[in-house]
Amino acid sequence: MFITLLAMAAASASTPALSPADRIAAFKAAGFVRKGAIWKLCDDPGTASYAPGEIETARDLNGDGRLEAIIVESSSFCYGNTGMGYVLVSKQADGKWRKMTEGTGMVDVLKTKGLGNWPDLLIGGPGFCFPVVRWNGKGYAQHRFEYEAKPCKPRR
Repeated sequence: MFITLLAMAAASASTPALSPADRIAAFKAAGFVRKGAIWKLCDDPGTASYAPGEIETARDLNGDGRLEAIIVESSSFCYGNTGMGYVLVSKQADGKWRKMTEGTGMVDVLKTKGLGNWPDLLIGGPGFCFPVVRWNGKGYAQHRFEYEAKPCKPRR
């Protein structure tokens, strides 16, 4: 547990912070709306499981020198048993932010890559066999399933 906390602290210390303007632009590109001090995507009526949008990751994921951000929001009302939704946004050469993909689940950025050096994304949730999506040049699409870095077949 202590080692995990140290690793998390080291990772957050090395994660570049977004400027206030980039934070706002990233949330807006992701479709979030500011309500008071929080950013909301889903229409959770205030259930106990709700946690507002937050930037979970801000780093250059594809090696182009520009930041990407993974924004997450928690709510079993909106996201079912998985309890979490995500949106991946990318800062473009013109300085604007663009939504790359979104969905229900917990995102794990993998070392394997798709077109344009975009990383594969494992979409976690309940169960033991998770989808991995890959960038095909136009969007993220289903590529394979895996569990603990090994191929698997989801139960039907």
